[in-house]
Amino acid sequence: MNKVIISGNLTRDPDIRYTQSGKAVARMGIAVSRRFKSQDGSQPDVDFFNMTAWDKQAEFCGKYFSKGSRVIVEGRMQNYSYEDRDGNRRSGMEIQVENIEFGGNKRDSEFSGSKRDSDFGDRSYGDSPKKNGGDGFDDSEDFGGKEIEDDSVPF
Repeated sequence: MNKVIISGNLTRDPDIRYTQSGKAVARMGIAVSRRFKSQDGSQPDVDFFNMTAWDKQAEFCGKYFSKGSRVIVEGRMQNYSYEDRDGNRRSGMEIQVENIEFGGNKRDSEFSGSKRDSDFGDRSYGDSPKKNGGDGFDDSEDFGGKEIEDDSVPF
Protein backbone atom coordinates (compact mmCIF):
# COMPACT_ATOMS: atom_id res chain seq x y z
CA MET A 1 0.00 0.00 0.00
CA ASN A 2 1.31 3.46 -0.90
CA LYS A 3 -0.57 6.03 1.22
CA VAL A 4 0.63 9.32 2.70
CA ILE A 5 -1.30 11.55 5.09
CA ILE A 6 0.61 14.65 6.09
CA SER A 7 -0.11 17.99 7.74
CA GLY A 8 2.05 21.08 7.36
CA ASN A 9 2.51 24.52 5.83
CA LEU A 10 3.03 25.32 2.16
CA THR A 11 6.55 26.61 1.51
CA ARG A 12 5.59 28.46 -1.66
CA ASP A 13 2.54 29.51 -3.64
CA PRO A 14 1.14 26.72 -5.83
CA ASP A 15 2.56 27.00 -9.36
CA ILE A 16 -0.37 26.28 -11.70
CA ARG A 17 0.32 25.26 -15.28
CA TYR A 18 -1.65 23.45 -17.96
CA THR A 19 -0.68 20.47 -20.08
CA GLN A 20 -1.15 20.57 -23.86
CA SER A 21 -4.42 18.67 -23.38
CA GLY A 22 -5.66 21.34 -20.93
CA LYS A 23 -5.19 19.49 -17.61
CA ALA A 24 -4.25 21.72 -14.68
CA VAL A 25 -1.08 20.82 -12.75
CA ALA A 26 -0.11 22.47 -9.45
CA ARG A 27 3.36 22.09 -7.98
CA MET A 28 4.04 23.20 -4.43
CA GLY A 29 6.11 22.36 -1.37
CA ILE A 30 5.13 21.48 2.19
CA ALA A 31 7.10 21.80 5.44
CA VAL A 32 6.27 19.37 8.23
CA SER A 33 7.54 19.73 11.81
CA ARG A 34 8.65 16.61 13.59
CA ARG A 35 7.28 16.00 17.07
CA PHE A 36 10.73 16.12 18.64
CA LYS A 37 13.42 18.78 18.79
CA SER A 38 16.77 18.73 16.99
CA GLN A 39 19.79 17.14 18.67
CA ASP A 40 20.96 20.45 20.08
CA GLY A 41 17.46 20.95 21.53
CA SER A 42 16.89 24.37 20.01
CA GLN A 43 14.36 23.88 17.23
CA PRO A 44 12.06 21.11 16.07
CA ASP A 45 13.38 19.40 12.94
CA VAL A 46 11.43 20.11 9.78
CA ASP A 47 11.01 17.90 6.71
CA PHE A 48 10.32 19.36 3.28
CA PHE A 49 8.43 17.58 0.48
CA ASN A 50 7.47 18.49 -3.06
CA MET A 51 3.86 17.84 -4.10
CA THR A 52 1.93 17.72 -7.36
CA ALA A 53 -1.85 18.03 -7.71
CA TRP A 54 -3.83 17.48 -10.92
CA ASP A 55 -7.10 18.67 -12.50
CA LYS A 56 -9.71 20.02 -10.03
CA GLN A 57 -7.37 19.54 -7.04
CA ALA A 58 -4.76 21.69 -8.82
CA GLU A 59 -7.25 24.45 -9.58
CA PHE A 60 -8.52 24.33 -5.97
CA CYS A 61 -4.95 24.74 -4.68
CA GLY A 62 -4.29 27.71 -6.97
CA LYS A 63 -7.49 29.42 -5.93
CA TYR A 64 -7.45 28.91 -2.15
CA PHE A 65 -3.87 28.25 -0.98
CA SER A 66 -0.71 30.34 -0.80
CA LYS A 67 2.68 30.22 0.91
CA GLY A 68 2.19 29.55 4.63
CA SER A 69 -1.27 27.96 4.27
CA ARG A 70 -1.74 25.10 6.71
CA VAL A 71 -2.98 22.03 4.82
CA ILE A 72 -3.74 18.36 5.32
CA VAL A 73 -2.74 16.22 2.36
CA GLU A 74 -3.68 12.68 1.42
CA GLY A 75 -1.82 11.10 -1.45
CA ARG A 76 0.90 8.71 -2.50
CA MET A 77 4.68 8.85 -2.88
CA GLN A 78 6.03 8.65 -6.40
CA ASN A 79 9.60 8.35 -7.70
CA TYR A 80 10.71 10.34 -10.72
CA SER A 81 13.93 10.57 -12.69
CA TYR A 82 15.25 12.78 -15.47
CA GLU A 83 18.42 13.80 -17.23
CA ASP A 84 19.66 17.31 -16.45
CA ARG A 85 21.23 19.72 -18.97
CA ASP A 86 24.69 18.33 -18.29
CA GLY A 87 23.55 14.77 -19.05
CA ASN A 88 23.55 13.64 -15.41
CA ARG A 89 20.82 11.29 -14.25
CA ARG A 90 18.74 12.85 -11.41
CA SER A 91 15.96 11.31 -9.36
CA GLY A 92 13.68 12.22 -6.49
CA MET A 93 10.39 11.60 -4.76
CA GLU A 94 7.26 13.68 -4.49
CA ILE A 95 3.77 13.39 -3.10
CA GLN A 96 1.03 12.95 -5.70
CA VAL A 97 -1.93 14.74 -4.10
CA GLU A 98 -5.20 12.82 -4.09
CA ASN A 99 -6.98 15.06 -1.57
CA ILE A 100 -6.00 18.35 0.07
CA GLU A 101 -7.90 20.24 2.77
CA PHE A 102 -7.61 23.37 4.85
CA GLY A 103 -5.69 22.67 8.05
CA GLY A 104 -6.47 25.93 9.85
CA ASN A 105 -4.04 28.76 10.38
CA LYS A 106 -1.94 30.31 13.13
CA ARG A 107 -4.82 32.47 14.34
CA ASP A 108 -7.06 29.39 14.66
CA SER A 109 -4.49 27.48 16.72
CA GLU A 110 -3.85 30.45 19.04
CA PHE A 111 -7.54 30.69 19.92
CA SER A 112 -8.28 26.96 19.89
CA GLY A 113 -10.77 25.97 22.57
CA SER A 114 -11.61 29.52 23.57
CA LYS A 115 -13.71 32.39 22.34
CA ARG A 116 -12.10 34.40 19.56
CA ASP A 117 -11.56 38.04 20.32
CA SER A 118 -13.85 40.61 18.76
CA ASP A 119 -11.60 41.21 15.73
CA PHE A 120 -12.46 37.72 14.49
CA GLY A 121 -16.21 37.80 15.06
CA ASP A 122 -18.50 36.63 17.81
CA ARG A 123 -18.25 32.88 17.33
CA SER A 124 -16.62 30.20 19.42
CA TYR A 125 -14.98 26.94 18.52
CA GLY A 126 -17.16 23.90 18.77
CA ASP A 127 -20.11 25.51 16.96
CA SER A 128 -21.42 23.73 13.91
CA PRO A 129 -19.92 24.82 10.57
CA LYS A 130 -23.19 26.56 9.68
CA LYS A 131 -22.92 28.73 12.80
CA ASN A 132 -19.19 29.11 12.27
CA GLY A 133 -19.29 31.79 9.60
CA GLY A 134 -21.48 29.88 7.14
CA ASP A 135 -18.49 28.95 4.97
CA GLY A 136 -18.98 25.19 5.36
CA PHE A 137 -15.68 24.67 7.16
CA ASP A 138 -15.59 23.43 10.74
CA ASP A 139 -12.95 25.41 12.62
CA SER A 140 -13.26 23.23 15.72
CA GLU A 141 -10.95 20.37 14.71
CA ASP A 142 -7.35 20.45 15.88
CA PHE A 143 -5.04 18.40 13.68
CA GLY A 144 -2.02 18.77 15.94
CA GLY A 145 1.48 19.68 14.95
CA LYS A 146 3.30 22.93 15.52
CA GLU A 147 3.18 25.98 13.32
CA ILE A 148 6.25 26.49 11.18
CA GLU A 149 7.66 29.97 11.54
CA ASP A 150 8.79 31.83 8.40
CA ASP A 151 12.31 31.96 9.88
CA SER A 152 12.64 28.14 9.73
CA VAL A 153 11.78 27.89 6.00
CA PRO A 154 15.09 28.01 4.07
CA PHE A 155 13.64 29.87 1.04
